[in-house]
Amino acid sequence: MAKRSRRGNSSSISGAVSFLAWLTGILVSLAVGFGMIAGTLTIPYPYIEDVVPFFGWVVVILTLISGVLAIVDKL
Repeated sequence: MAKRSRRGNSSSISGAVSFLAWLTGILVSLAVGFGMIAGTLTIPYPYIEDVVPFFGWVVVILTLISGVLAIVDKL
């Protein structure tokens, strides 16, 4: 009797875990970026707290670009 391969099942679980980790990273990055833009997350240091919203926009834009590129790469 031939051995039954478990490779298919474990690779689908691995793919699901990888997708969930990627999605969590996107959501956390967007939350941090929007928190920086809104002023919820800031760096309480002179001159730096003035540029935090700008870098929040950088985080949001780069996160969206990387998300779109990752989706296009999978197609």
